[in-house]
Parts: sequence; structure tokens; C-alpha cells
Amino acid sequence: MTQPIIRSRWYLAALLLVAVVASQVTAAPTTGVWSADPAHTEINFSVKHFFTPVTGSFEDYEIDFDYNPGSPEKSTLEARIKVASINTGNQKRDDHLRSADWFEADKHPYMTFKSTSVRKASDNKLIASGPLTIKGKSHMVELPITILGNQMIPEPMQQMMGGTKHVASFQATTTVDRGDFGVGVGNWAATMVVGSEVSIEILLEAHNK
Repeated sequence: MTQPIIRSRWYLAALLLVAVVASQVTAAPTTGVWSADPAHTEINFSVKHFFTPVTGSFEDYEIDFDYNPGSPEKSTLEARIKVASINTGNQKRDDHLRSADWFEADKHPYMTFKSTSVRKASDNKLIASGPLTIKGKSHMVELPITILGNQMIPEPMQQMMGGTKHVASFQATTTVDRGDFGVGVGNWAATMVVGSEVSIEILLEAHNK
């Protein structure tokens, strides 16, 4: 299985402002490149089959998140997901999802999101807006990004973690209508058995050295 290629750049000054309360800040702000940890980063989804939620993930992707603490409107978020890497834990179902009935992965190998704007919604939340493109169809979506927290790594543990001095975690979620993108609309089973709303979640752990 192809390892995810994930490149993420973050600035600690912003994280200290929006991810922790003032009483928890014990270290001076630093700057530097933040790298996502593939072992603790996921792209997940959930959709109902009749009444039962069916979950899955995409395992081959790239994520770029460049956050500008001084000017949030200059921040950018971009994701590129390989459709064929879909995994619901059932090979027959995954092969069907890759087919022309659903994602048509051979003709449309990637789904993408690219922010056109990022704004601060609250002390621990940003909202990235931009086009989501699936099967060649693009629709504007809003992607709320919650800063789950951050933590300085004690010096004795830094070597064990490859030189990491600081860890931060993020969660982005949204819901889309698969019919807007022409995914699984060709027959009655696709439109009645499987729900139209798909919940998407990105979990990201980033390290700073």
C-alpha cells in the first residue's frame, strides 16, 4: 500500500493563540515547518446503507496546509486524494465503488479540495472555503478545522520521537451530497439503498522540530 505523502507547514505562534488557554502557555512561541505524522493522520468517511452507517477511509493522499497566524486570510489548504485507495474493509464493495457506477476511478483518479479563503471562526476553529472536485464536478464547500490542542515534548522524549519538540492535532469535517458529484446515481439501488449524505473527516497530527 502506498504511503501517504503529506506536507504541512504550521506556525506555533498561531497555535498558542488559538489552541490553548493562556494559563497553559509555558513556552515562548517559535516558528518552523510542521510535518504531518502519517501514522496518526486519516481521511475517513461515513454513509448510510439503509439505516446502518458504513465507514471507510482513503489511504493514499497529499495534504498541504500553510497557516499564516498574522493574516489568516492568507492561509491555504489543499488536499489531493487517490480514489482507488478507498478502503471500507470489503474488497467486493471497494471494487464496486471504484467502478463507473460510483467513483469511476480509472477516468477520475483523484478528488481534490483547494481553499480559496480561510477565516477564523472562533478561538479554536478556522473555516476553509473552496471547490471540492469529484468525478470532474466542482462545488463550493466549507471545511471547518478544529484545533484539538498542542503540547510541548519533554526534552528526554524528543530523541525518541525523532527530534520532535512540539505536537499539534487538528480535525476537519464536512458533509456533502454525493449526488451533486454524480457518484452512484445510475440506478434505483444507488439512489435508495445508499444514503445521499456523506460525512467526511480529516484527522491530522503535526510535528515541529
